[in-house]
Amino acid sequence: MTVYLGIDTSTTATKAVLVGGDGAVLAVGKDEYGYDTPRPGWSEQDPDLWWNGTIAAIREAVTLSGVDPTSVAAIGITGQMHGLVALDGSDRPVRPAILWNDQRTATQCDDIRRRVGRDRLIEVTGTTRSPGLRRRRFSGYATKSRRISHG
Repeated sequence: MTVYLGIDTSTTATKAVLVGGDGAVLAVGKDEYGYDTPRPGWSEQDPDLWWNGTIAAIREAVTLSGVDPTSVAAIGITGQMHGLVALDGSDRPVRPAILWNDQRTATQCDDIRRRVGRDRLIEVTGTTRSPGLRRRRFSGYATKSRRISHG
């Protein structure tokens, strides 16, 4: 039997769905986790939760369905967006991920809107600048965080 695996990693859980070649859902696995708010407006998460959640959700879906995992013909992946994961030279996270809903750069975004003007900002960028967008978040992280050395 042809089987497809869908994986969705969101802010609060990872879900895995096994779908048969006829489109019928065979099983759904889920692993829930939380996120941290170390300061007001901040939103962070340990990236290892995503990997561990993926493993747990797939195992649950496979167990519930009884499907042979080697019969999976394709995998589709989706996940939360606009997160910042800072990695070291070995591709390991050096700190918790800064999530899409983090608001620590709200003041910088307000300043950009004030200086450029809302209409001009939308004309040039297609957005009014949100603290959750990656470039703005990375800029805020880079300017407010201590330098990390990889000696």
